[in-house]
Amino acid sequence: SQSLPVMYFAEFDDAANLLAANPDATTISIDEPVEIPKNQRERLQEPGREEDDELLGTDDSDKTELLAGQKKSAPFWTFEYYQTFFDVDTYQVLDRIKGSVFPVPGKNFVRLYIRSNPDLYGPFWICATLVFTIAVSGNLSNFFIHLGKPTYRYVPQFRKVSIAATTIYAYAWLVPLALWGFLMWRNTKVMNIVSYSFLEIVCVYGYSLFIYIPTAILWIIPQKVVRWVLMMFSLGLSGSVLVMTFWPAVRDDNRRIALATVGTVVLLHALLSVGCLAYFFDAPELDFPAPFIPAHNGTALVTKSR
Repeated sequence: SQSLPVMYFAEFDDAANLLAANPDATTISIDEPVEIPKNQRERLQEPGREEDDELLGTDDSDKTELLAGQKKSAPFWTFEYYQTFFDVDTYQVLDRIKGSVFPVPGKNFVRLYIRSNPDLYGPFWICATLVFTIAVSGNLSNFFIHLGKPTYRYVPQFRKVSIAATTIYAYAWLVPLALWGFLMWRNTKVMNIVSYSFLEIVCVYGYSLFIYIPTAILWIIPQKVVRWVLMMFSLGLSGSVLVMTFWPAVRDDNRRIALATVGTVVLLHALLSVGCLAYFFDAPELDFPAPFIPAHNGTALVTKSR
C-alpha cells in the first residue's frame, strides 16, 4: 500500500521541546479568554461606564476617526477642500433629519449620524429654509390677525428676512464655536472630557433646528396658546438632541461646571425659540397718534404707523 506523506510543523516541535525543558511554563490557549488587567476590569465595572462609552462612541467611532485620518485632505484654499463638507447624499440628510426630529433616548446623535461623515449641506439649507419660513409665516400671521379691520392696510415687512437670517445664522455658527472652544479648554483640564470637532457641533445645531420649520408654518394659526404649546413641543424635541449629545461629553467634569454647561446650551436654545415667536408672531401692533392732514374736501386724514 502507498504510504501517505507526513507533514511536520517546526513550531509545534519547538513548543514541545520548550515544555519538556520547563514543565512549569505558562501557556495561553486560543480558546481561552484573555484576562483583562485589574485596573481596566474595575473601570469597566463602574456603574454606567459601559453606557457612557457607548454614548461617547469610544469604540466604533475611534475606528472611524482612524480611517478618516488616513484620507488625504486637500489644502484649505482649494475648492476640493470645501467640497468634502457637502459630500452627502439625500438618504444621509433625510436620516439625520429623522434622527433630530425623533431622538432616541440614550443614543448619541453625533455617533449615530454625524461622526462618519459630518457635513455642512444639511445645516446650511435647514437654516436658509427656516429663515424664509419664519419671515413669510410672520407676515402671513400679521395679515390674518388684522384681516377685516377697516383701518388696517397690509404692508409686507421684508426687513424680517434680514433679521431672521442674522439671528438664525449667528446662533447656528457662533454658539457652536463658543461651545467647541469651551470643550477644548476643559479637555486640557480634565482628560475624560470629549471634545467634538467644530464641524460636528455645527451639524448637531443645524439639524436640531429642522423641527422649527414645520412649527413656524403652524405658528400662522392666530391662537397664542396654540403657538406657545407648539413652541414648547419643538423646544423639547430639539433641546433633547442637544442634551443627549453634550451631556455624556461633560459629565466627567466638575458637577457644577457640567450642569452649567448643559444649562447654558438649553437656555440659549430656549431664548432663540421664545425670541422668534415673540418678535415675528406675537409682536403687538403699536398705534401712535399721528398729525392730522387736511384734505381738499374739508375732512382730515389720520395716518397710522407701526
